[in-house]
Amino acid sequence: MSLNITFLGAADTVTGSKYLVQFGPQRLLVDCGLFQGYKTLRLRNWTPLPVAPQEIHAVLLTHAHLDHSGYLPLLVREGFKGRVHATPGTRDLCNILLPDSGHIQEEDADFANRHGTSKHAPALPLYTKRDALDCAKYFHVEHWGKTFSPIPGWKATFSQAGHILGASSLLLEVDGRRVLFSGDLGRPHDDMMNPPEAPPQADTVVIESTYGDRQHPHTDIAKELAPLLSKLAARGGVAVMPVFAVGRAQAVLHAIAQLKASGAVPHALPIFLDSPMAVHTTALYNHHMDEHRLTLQEVKAMDHVATMVETTEQSKALIGRHGPMVILSASGMATGGRVLHHMANYAGDHRNMIILTGFQSPGTRGATLASGKTSVRIHGQDVAVRAEVAQLESASAHADGNELMAWLRRMPEPPRQVYVVHGEREASDMLRQRIEHELHWRAVTPEHNATWPG
Repeated sequence: MSLNITFLGAADTVTGSKYLVQFGPQRLLVDCGLFQGYKTLRLRNWTPLPVAPQEIHAVLLTHAHLDHSGYLPLLVREGFKGRVHATPGTRDLCNILLPDSGHIQEEDADFANRHGTSKHAPALPLYTKRDALDCAKYFHVEHWGKTFSPIPGWKATFSQAGHILGASSLLLEVDGRRVLFSGDLGRPHDDMMNPPEAPPQADTVVIESTYGDRQHPHTDIAKELAPLLSKLAARGGVAVMPVFAVGRAQAVLHAIAQLKASGAVPHALPIFLDSPMAVHTTALYNHHMDEHRLTLQEVKAMDHVATMVETTEQSKALIGRHGPMVILSASGMATGGRVLHHMANYAGDHRNMIILTGFQSPGTRGATLASGKTSVRIHGQDVAVRAEVAQLESASAHADGNELMAWLRRMPEPPRQVYVVHGEREASDMLRQRIEHELHWRAVTPEHNATWPG
């Protein structure tokens, strides 16, 4: 029997990670993510998978970001009954992210129905908060370095990937073959997270390529933020910062805490974290001290540097405030959630700023802003952008091209083949070329829904 991998997501795009691994009648999914970005990609979330959910025997999550876990509530609602294997950190984060994702989708659908901004009548959420809560009972915790059996006869082992809390690389062993999924790899010298572990020997490698075509600048978030926030405070403006609730929000809070402690930014500058998901995630760093570099004092400083905004009423109250102040709010690419209301409210004033905090997938509002467009569409309306738009280049929690190559070079032996995924076409192809030319390994960039041997 042959071992095959079907690339149901994150092929020619940086979103929607889903890899169906099949050996005979046995099937499992590595990651179960939502598509984000262009409408053509988002519509894939509504298209049934080519395999019935009840025919999938297990799901293994490399980490909790929604582009890797956010399809789970729908998979369970449609009939999946197996186990979802994840590290403790991933389980804890999914318990926060997935219900919040369902809640946001319900809120957005309700807003569209009340204001008539959708072509659908009524607009419906992809899934609800209840759907997300229902899938929590399928989670089964696995610890790093401990081999487990997701399907009889299969072996699996998680190792630290350093991307966010709980983030893992995954080694699958089936019928004598070894397939390594990198997951999203963090940076070896990240300010917060531990470095990725060295990869084990494998026959096949599936590697992410988000930043496969570039190198990160030799600076850090604090150095980039300092002049922006000083300028903002001096002119009394408001900065809206779209952040990923998991990882990016905490990295920015840590940087701001450092800047205030050093006096590089006025200590009195008000900071608000307007995202229940990000608020609850920040509290988790105290429970997973073995996964990051922060001291307990630094964790407390990160927690105390901002006013935590959880309720809708508290969020709406920010609209009436004047600057200077900084509002961190999800989502990181401005695809939905409370950040859109803040953006619509503050984008039109030249004293204000919109500070983008990392990679902006094509087709998202964040990408529109990064491109310099003078208007952005929010809730069916064109909103003028007169605020200063800045993008932090150092805020990525992904390894860059050189760091991805360095991780591969640490493999004990060359693999038979490498599949380059989770990147826009140019980034994936650049990494593929480097793997072929520098390492002389066989590398392929699979197409969406393509099946390749494992």
